[in-house]
Amino acid sequence: MDSTVASTGTEGKTWGGGNRPLGASYGKLMMWFFIVSDALTFSGFLAAYGFSRFKFIESWPIADEVFTHVPFLHGQELPMIYVAFMTFILIMSSVTMVLAVDAGHHMNKAKVTLYMFLTIIGGAIFVGSQAWEWATFINGDYGAVQTKGGNILQFGEYVTVDGEEKFKRISVDDFAMTVEGQRTEHERKNGLWFVDEGPLPDYSVSEIYNGLAANENILVRTQIINEEGEKTILSREESLKQVKDNGQLVVKGANLIVNEYGTSLFADFFFFITGFHGFHVFSGVVINIIIFFNVILGTYERRGSYEMVEKVGLYWHFVDLVWVFVFTFFYLV
Repeated sequence: MDSTVASTGTEGKTWGGGNRPLGASYGKLMMWFFIVSDALTFSGFLAAYGFSRFKFIESWPIADEVFTHVPFLHGQELPMIYVAFMTFILIMSSVTMVLAVDAGHHMNKAKVTLYMFLTIIGGAIFVGSQAWEWATFINGDYGAVQTKGGNILQFGEYVTVDGEEKFKRISVDDFAMTVEGQRTEHERKNGLWFVDEGPLPDYSVSEIYNGLAANENILVRTQIINEEGEKTILSREESLKQVKDNGQLVVKGANLIVNEYGTSLFADFFFFITGFHGFHVFSGVVINIIIFFNVILGTYERRGSYEMVEKVGLYWHFVDLVWVFVFTFFYLV
């Protein structure tokens, strides 16, 4: 049976195979494929955050009021200082990674070892700093009252600083008044045998209200942002009315359910996106440690190439670049 072959006119114009497409080795090409796919994943997460951020723009937490902590400097509010330090460390680790790759091109084992070590130290500092920031965010500072509608009521008073009157936040620990006869935590030993209850909040809404009523200088601040770009502060009468009529739960810190800083959606995105990025950095540190010991053992000297350092360097630069976008979205916008 005769067969006919049609000519398409594209002969010699398409890639005919080979083991170095685009002039890159198989390993580097696969790393680029992974980076592109992972970049699309992060893009989806950040797009979802951006949509939610501007959908609830009037009630979104203000980053300068949330991320004010610095280790060993308790009680001082230094907005964004520690986050800026973390970002600087991560960017510098990218610089040391570039130097390690360049030293590998020159087959300089001593310099590769040094710069890989510095990269690992920078990554470890960043991961540790992010863990500390998570712990601080979870524990909270001041506490707040969540209303029946899910909004957050914070507390504070006006103080004079450098001749200017400013609103200063106050912790619920400083004014809450104990109410006799509050219910105790429901446990198997003192309640239904088949029911266990989670731990109760540190205070009840009644204790917060009593403390608020006893301190005439304390006012309530809502999560709604006014035209001046600041949270709305209620009058004394409105403050008492909001806590008494709408107060439902006393919250402190943030988790996937409640958030003392504002809408719980902010905490959900914060934990998910920064946690996902932190996992990438942690994975990069582990991989860098493996490559570091291979460098010490002379593995790549015997191979005659430090391409593995270059491949892990691509991944490290990627997680650094992603952090620039995460930093911009969460902390600057």
